[in-house]
Amino acid sequence: MLTNKYVVAASVVGTVLGGGILLKDYRRSGNGPSKAMITGKTVIVTGANTGIGKETAMDLARRGGKVIMACRDMEKCENAAREVRGQTLNHNVYAKHLDLASTKSIKEFARSIRKEEEHVDILINNAAVMRCPHWKTEDNFEMQFGVNHLGHFLLTNLLLEKMKRSVNSRIINVSSLAHIAGEIDFDDLNWEKKKYNTKAAYCQSKLANVLFTNELAKRLQGEFKFRVKTNVFSTS
Repeated sequence: MLTNKYVVAASVVGTVLGGGILLKDYRRSGNGPSKAMITGKTVIVTGANTGIGKETAMDLARRGGKVIMACRDMEKCENAAREVRGQTLNHNVYAKHLDLASTKSIKEFARSIRKEEEHVDILINNAAVMRCPHWKTEDNFEMQFGVNHLGHFLLTNLLLEKMKRSVNSRIINVSSLAHIAGEIDFDDLNWEKKKYNTKAAYCQSKLANVLFTNELAKRLQGEFKFRVKTNVFSTS
């Protein structure tokens, strides 16, 4: 079952400026990173071939977890997984294809995970598209909203029942302080009625991450003891 001590739907807010300030304050406080091990836990990290996702996978592999690096570009993902295995000496690190711009790919990925994995303990929804042109997903959604929010929304819901069967599960949604500037236009989510603004579209997708996190916590609270935790970290 999910417990209030460990089950976290987190809107993790990443920003260079604010994160740097808070990290300095955190270090001055005398606190340090947790040294907890996660041996025996299965972790999924989306967008894990680079940046925050790759560093997260590296850290969790060092802590003994089985890490599934879920990425669209399998060549880059395989290379990143090989690097993580080499640096951590944890051979339970795997690259697995996931295209968050395709509901077909998301469903295939979730189906495979449900079938192949005995349990899923941690889901880190990290992958994101930022300030791209007015591209569309395979299912004709605006790319940033489709990948950053809708893709992770679908993935989370497809794996939720599996995760409920694990003890001390965690769901972590990586957002951004850009959500503060976001507005969700429910009448035109795809930017078909107005001129496309890639910055505003990104902010909209990040606000959707935060709203989803809060709503997920509310819905699970009736069934389980639950809490939302927000952290800030530097991307530099």
